[in-house]
Amino acid sequence: MTSHTLYRKVKVNVLRAEHMGMCFGVRDAIALANRAVKQRPLTVLGELVHNAKVQGDLQARGVRFEDSPQAVATQTVMITAHGASNRLRAQVHGEGLQLQDATCPLVHYAHKQVQKLALAGYHPVIIGRHGHVEVRGLTEDLVGCDVVLSEEDIDNLEPHSRFGVVAQTTQPIARVRGLVEYLQARFPDSGVRFVDTVCQPTKQRQHAAEQLARESDVVLVIGGKNSNNTCELVETCRQFCERVHHVQGPEDVRIEWINDMDTLGITAGTSTPDELIDSVESRVNAFFP
Repeated sequence: MTSHTLYRKVKVNVLRAEHMGMCFGVRDAIALANRAVKQRPLTVLGELVHNAKVQGDLQARGVRFEDSPQAVATQTVMITAHGASNRLRAQVHGEGLQLQDATCPLVHYAHKQVQKLALAGYHPVIIGRHGHVEVRGLTEDLVGCDVVLSEEDIDNLEPHSRFGVVAQTTQPIARVRGLVEYLQARFPDSGVRFVDTVCQPTKQRQHAAEQLARESDVVLVIGGKNSNNTCELVETCRQFCERVHHVQGPEDVRIEWINDMDTLGITAGTSTPDELIDSVESRVNAFFP
C-alpha cells in the first residue's frame, strides 16, 4: 500500500471555535516586550507567555529569559503576563533592577480580590494548579492559604470559620463553581465568600470549545504543552468529543487522526498566535489536495 492511498478525495470540513487564540492580555504583554527590547536590553522572569513560537520570536529579537532576579544580567526586568507577588517584585528592586510589568489586568484583579479577602479575615482558598506561575504569584504574599483543584483537596482542608475563594484566571468556571459548592457542603458551619476571578476570555473560549466539540468528529487544540488554559480546553473538548488532540504546531498533526472523519474542529489557547492557527489548518488542508 502506498502512502497516497491514505488520502481522501474530498476536503475535510473545518470548523473554528467562535472564540479562540490570543487574548488581549497576551497581545499587550508581547507588544510591551517588543517595544522595551528595542530601547534597552531586556530580561523576562520566566516565560512571558506559554507558547514556544512566541518565546522563540522574542528571543530572536534579543529578549532574554531567566527564572530568578539573581540570574539577570540586564538592567531591565519584565514581569510576565501571569503576574508576580510583591515578594518577587521586592527581590527585583533589591537587585537594583528596573521593573517593567506585563501582568494582565485581569490577573491584577485576582491579586486585589484575594488580598481583600485575607484582610477581611477570610482564610484564602485559591482554585488552581499547584506550582503554576500565576498561582505562585497569588499565594506568595499570603500568610496562610490553600490551593485546591479537586474535591479530594477540599476534603483535606483544615476547618476555618470563614473561607474566601478566588480562582486562577484560566480555570473553567463550571469547575470553580462546583468546587465552591462542595466547599460549602464540606464545611456547613463556615462562611464561604466567593469572588469570581475567572477571566472573560477564558469563559468565552471554554464555552466556544464546548460548542465546537459537540459539532466535531475530531478536535485539534493548539497551544503550548505547559499552557494551563490550553490544557483546560483539551479537557473540556474531551467531555463532548472522543477524539481530541493537543498540538503545539502543524508538525504535530497526523493524517491518521483525521483521515476517516467529516468534521474537524480547531480551537487554541490564549497564548497561541493567529499565524500558528492558520498553519495548522493549512497542514490539515494539505492532506486533502
